[in-house]
Amino acid sequence: MSDSKALRYSVEELRAALSGGLIVSCQASEEESLFGAEIMAKMAVAAVQGGAVAIRANSPVDIAAIRRVVSVPIIGLWKRDLPGYAVRITPRLDDALALVDAGADIIALDATARPHPEGSATDLIASVVARTRVPILADVAAASEAATAVEAGAAFAASTLSGYLGGTVPSEPDLDLVAAISEQVGRERTIAEGRYRTGAQVAAALRAGALAVCVGGAITRPAEITRRVIDDLRSS
Repeated sequence: MSDSKALRYSVEELRAALSGGLIVSCQASEEESLFGAEIMAKMAVAAVQGGAVAIRANSPVDIAAIRRVVSVPIIGLWKRDLPGYAVRITPRLDDALALVDAGADIIALDATARPHPEGSATDLIASVVARTRVPILADVAAASEAATAVEAGAAFAASTLSGYLGGTVPSEPDLDLVAAISEQVGRERTIAEGRYRTGAQVAAALRAGALAVCVGGAITRPAEITRRVIDDLRSS
């Protein structure tokens, strides 16, 4: 993308659009029954009809399909499994550029301190900033990573990767990390994401300092929703 290509939203417009709202993540892996760009596009339309202020989606093909049917901001990422690297969320510059071409308004990428295939997270952020004016959302696992990413040029930071860098994944959202990120980089840059399932949890994240909250599987993965209801039934 060249600098001359018009952006759909400025950073200020994105912050206004996201403020206090719910972002819905519409993603399905190949082994899931809802996998496919057409299905994800319909899921995105349903989420917007329900009040979602933005959509988070994976891969250029899904983003292009969603872009054709919704007008709200799209947070784009591309999960890539690269030999020798644990980072999966938009790990390379070319991945980010493909998302921009597909219609993403924000590029989400792994901004943890782990090794990246093209250097560090800050190297990747600098490369994307140099090639495109599309705002970056840094997915992090620590507040220090959020601060480093924002200093490198990221417009937003999200708690997406809390609990996913090894060990047992917690069952509850990391509200402490949301508060720490907000303190480090400001509410206007802070997105809460990861294991949010209820309105009460979303409200708690907003009170903790999030600009907006992203919810995924609790809304868009029927198998996960069904299992949760059955588990609750068996434990009642």
